[in-house]
Amino acid sequence: MSLLNFIELKIDGYDYYVLPIKASWPTPNPINMSEKSCGHRHDERKKLYRRIFWLVVAIFVIIGLVILLVWAILQPKKPTFILQDATVNALSLSGSNFLSSNIEVTISAKNPNERIGIYYEKLDIYASYRNQQITLATELPRSYQGHKDITIWSPFLYANSVPVSPYLAGALGQDLNAGAVLVNVKVDGILKWKVGSWISGKYRINVNCPAYMTFGNRFHGIADGEGIKYQFVQSCSVEVAPS
Repeated sequence: MSLLNFIELKIDGYDYYVLPIKASWPTPNPINMSEKSCGHRHDERKKLYRRIFWLVVAIFVIIGLVILLVWAILQPKKPTFILQDATVNALSLSGSNFLSSNIEVTISAKNPNERIGIYYEKLDIYASYRNQQITLATELPRSYQGHKDITIWSPFLYANSVPVSPYLAGALGQDLNAGAVLVNVKVDGILKWKVGSWISGKYRINVNCPAYMTFGNRFHGIADGEGIKYQFVQSCSVEVAPS
């Protein structure tokens, strides 16, 4: 920015001369103003992002607290399993320590909860004798149980000349000769709970169903073709824990 000023000069004491003088002042730098404006907008944007971030965090925290509160109020109950029956088509020892078996079982599971569903993601069922598995594991189909629903499975449990320990073979031979064998039908797997649209993490489930079978003079089963059918309606022990 500039202005014109005038200065009068007297020469030899007689004449006056008027000389124009141009005066100038520094003007504000528009570039500096622009940089300050950009910096201010950048700070405002950072504050906005920070507020949005904490708002999202607060929403997730509130949702989590609501889920925990609902979970604590509902208190999910573990499912109940019942061994309905078992049909023994084969159960014998061959050679020195080889076991062959073919057993069809009917097992049911009930969801006792009124407001919680159950997803059975993976369930394997097999037979054991004196804590040793004596059949191959059969995978049950994945399923969902609604409130108070009941699911029934009828899988085959079998083994063909499976080697067993000498101790186990001797004990089983004695039980077969005595006419009474205690076989445990077991289910191992993974389940999830469902509350509304929320689904929990994985939980491990272990089911143990005792099946007391008699043969020979102590036989109390029902002839079913080539097999023997036993009616149990036996409650099973169930354990559920976080996976």
